[in-house]
Amino acid sequence: MIRRLDLRAGLPANLGAVVPRAPMDVEHALDVVRPIVEDVARRGAEAVLDHGERLDGVRPKHLRVPAAALREALAELDPDVRTALEVAIERVRRVHADQARPDHTTEVVPGGTVTMRWIPMDRVGLYVPGGRAVYPSSVVMNVVPAQIAGVGSLAVVSPPQREFGGLPHPTILAACALLGVDEVYAAGGAQAVALLAYGAPLEDGTVCRPVNLVTGPGNIWVTAAKRLLKGRIGIDAEAGPTEIAILADDTADPAYVAADLISQAEHDVIAAAVLVTTSPRVAAKVEAELSEQVAATKHGLRIRDALGGTQSAIILVDSIAEGLKVVDAYAAEHLEIHTKDARAVAMRVRNAGAIFVGPWSPVSLGDYAAGSNHVLPTAGCACHSSGLGVAAFLRGVNVVEYDRDALADVADHVVTLAHAEDLPAHGSAITVRVPR
Repeated sequence: MIRRLDLRAGLPANLGAVVPRAPMDVEHALDVVRPIVEDVARRGAEAVLDHGERLDGVRPKHLRVPAAALREALAELDPDVRTALEVAIERVRRVHADQARPDHTTEVVPGGTVTMRWIPMDRVGLYVPGGRAVYPSSVVMNVVPAQIAGVGSLAVVSPPQREFGGLPHPTILAACALLGVDEVYAAGGAQAVALLAYGAPLEDGTVCRPVNLVTGPGNIWVTAAKRLLKGRIGIDAEAGPTEIAILADDTADPAYVAADLISQAEHDVIAAAVLVTTSPRVAAKVEAELSEQVAATKHGLRIRDALGGTQSAIILVDSIAEGLKVVDAYAAEHLEIHTKDARAVAMRVRNAGAIFVGPWSPVSLGDYAAGSNHVLPTAGCACHSSGLGVAAFLRGVNVVEYDRDALADVADHVVTLAHAEDLPAHGSAITVRVPR
């Protein structure tokens, strides 16, 4: 079901090219989404509806979800689901509240200060997927940090669903209502990202205003639209297929490891599940557990495809030190540590979107109610990018304030550097104030 890759003879120099990775041709997708994006830029809401009807098989009566539909979705939400969402919201708020960034003033010299101001985005668009699964948890993960950051205006987009009359899934609508978000659009894919980027007048006389930033995971078409529109809008990341890596030694419980690999493979046939282990015994037992557990799970065919794909593997290594090199080269979206002294091993990891330590911290916990954010970098991007958090919705702005004496104190150095760069007018902007 899942292939093996034996690296016990030594790690190759091109380790990053050897680790499994799901194929993702964003460049090809750009050619597909470009005409959609350009059409939305020209024709606005009508183009969004047209492309949604063609791709999703449904045309909503209204692009913006009526307020009554949001209220109704919350009123009809299963009480247990509501309670679970409220717990998730409370925990995510608690963690993300500690990410808030206060302004800070540094006195460089007497009379000369630099203040770092953290200013929230004016308006943000939040993408909530609606494909094989329903993701109210993604509403929570996008909305909560934006609210804590102090974003003034939030707009959520989520694909229309035929079985719900062209509205997004009611659980998604209920999550929006629970969080006080009342601007929701029944739009998905590249056309939804373009709507957020360009804005558009709507049929009811209101306007979807352009946003400054678009966050949230989506399929390859959403990712391509984000890449195409980057610059017009800010983006959080280019999301690829979801992935899990597990670093395990002989102390790992094979049943837990297998269950966690399966939990990520459940997302999509191109989801990646990778086990890196020092133990052939654990590898063999995990393989046996995978066969048994997949046979008993609901989405067995999808999971088998994901585990059997080139993006998934069991990788054998000689030592935990070698295993750390492998997982750092992989830079997983989700990384679990199932080893002796798991926390100490976790603190040696350099590249991961989020790290889950020990047998009682599965990725599924982080997906919903650990308090961490589940919008994380994929496709190796964890070596240079962070998961979604309050900082993503803030801009740092330096406020520089010097008095005459403080400027005079450093004037010669500024003028010297200006002339060194052959920019004498820069120096003159100093000497006109503080003659030498």
